[in-house]
Amino acid sequence: MPVSSFSEQPLCIVSTNGTLPLDVEAYLTDCQIRNLARRTVAIYRHQLDAFLSWYGAHDTSAVTPRDVRRYMLHLQASGHNPGGQHQAYRVLRTFFRWLVAEGDLAESPMKRLQAPQVRGDPLDPVPLPDVAAMLKACEGRGLLALRDTALLLALLDTAARATELLSADGGDLDVQAGVLMLRVTKNGKARAAFLGARARRALLRYLRARGNPGPAAPLWVTDKATTRLTYWGLRQVLRRRAEQAGVPAPSAHSFRRASLLALLRDGADVFSVQKLAGHADLATTRRYLKLLQSDLAATHKAHSPADKLLG
Repeated sequence: MPVSSFSEQPLCIVSTNGTLPLDVEAYLTDCQIRNLARRTVAIYRHQLDAFLSWYGAHDTSAVTPRDVRRYMLHLQASGHNPGGQHQAYRVLRTFFRWLVAEGDLAESPMKRLQAPQVRGDPLDPVPLPDVAAMLKACEGRGLLALRDTALLLALLDTAARATELLSADGGDLDVQAGVLMLRVTKNGKARAAFLGARARRALLRYLRARGNPGPAAPLWVTDKATTRLTYWGLRQVLRRRAEQAGVPAPSAHSFRRASLLALLRDGADVFSVQKLAGHADLATTRRYLKLLQSDLAATHKAHSPADKLLG
């Protein structure tokens, strides 16, 4: 356990276990029983394993608020960005709350801790000219070229999170209607995503080359056309196509940002965009409006009526 120059009373524990690694495993097992998304459980494991490695002790009852503060400072000093620090904070808070609910802790060490601040604005969306260049790099009739074309267009058109899109099966797609049901979602509630004419044509070409998948078969597959494309596989696709196009490699989530921002720029109302995005809180969607205000300011600066009149 990290050495402190002052004493702090540890939390009381009422379980007979009290072994932090075992408590972590019990929590992750509960997450799986509750059918949390695989990637969500993987994130929880990554963050909790990182805390265990840093903390170096096994007694759950010994974790104090000051320990957690020191850990957050460690993350900051070791170069983790604000988003990563905030994710670590959220995972630890959820874990210790679960221990309290289970009756294993009398009080969470996170109870009086404030979350690290993060930017209020969403990160930059992928530039649409970069997407066009990446699509050009996908030209060809091979299965991977057709898959990558359909994948880039689906990412942009549906505004789906990467894991939501990659979890889709053949039975979730109605390509004629342009509807893709997203059943593995962040909030656990299925929702419909929509595809425009260009994305639907690309999907049809991809499925013809691959052979229409059965209802339970993964929609997006690897180059062997047998196993589901993973999130890390998608990252490799984006890096490879960006390198071929001579543009910076975008994140999968930057396609989602570009999609939502394009909808708002084109006049879609914020409530509809919230539903399409699957945002539980309207405040999350409204963050994108701040980027629109920057657009308007730049447009006014370039086309100010008074400046044009007096220029």
